[in-house]
Amino acid sequence: MRPLRIGIIGSGVATAREADLARAAGATLARAGAIVVCGGMGGVMQAASEGAAAEGGTVVGILPGSDADGAASGVTIPIPTGLGEARNVLVARASEAVVAIAGEWGTLSEAAFCRKFGIPVIGLASRLPEGVTDETADGAVEAAERALELAAGRRARPA
Repeated sequence: MRPLRIGIIGSGVATAREADLARAAGATLARAGAIVVCGGMGGVMQAASEGAAAEGGTVVGILPGSDADGAASGVTIPIPTGLGEARNVLVARASEAVVAIAGEWGTLSEAAFCRKFGIPVIGLASRLPEGVTDETADGAVEAAERALELAAGRRARPA
């Protein structure tokens, strides 16, 4: 069976607390054997990538630009799209569940695509409007574990 693919979405510029949460969520997912999917740039995305990479995990970074060398440290598989913010739909589609940390307009669009596609969104220190996330978590480990549980549950349902 293929590993679960869990997205971590969030602000391109993160506070120290938000970066710590993203690193911990990424590390938890990597220890569980999941593939971390993100936008592959800075802030929350970079911190999540570094956390997963520190645990030997695989990180797919779906980049807005055309240059794979622009990926954040920790991204294992950079996918340059040249699509700018339109790449947000690819981040959503590539994920089986998502953890949203902090967040701005780009994060809101990714979360909205997830909701449209039926992909669960777990809010963690989220700045997203009420109703955008399916549920919230108090900590990074809890958010990651819940995303894994929801993703596994989606796979178990018949198509």
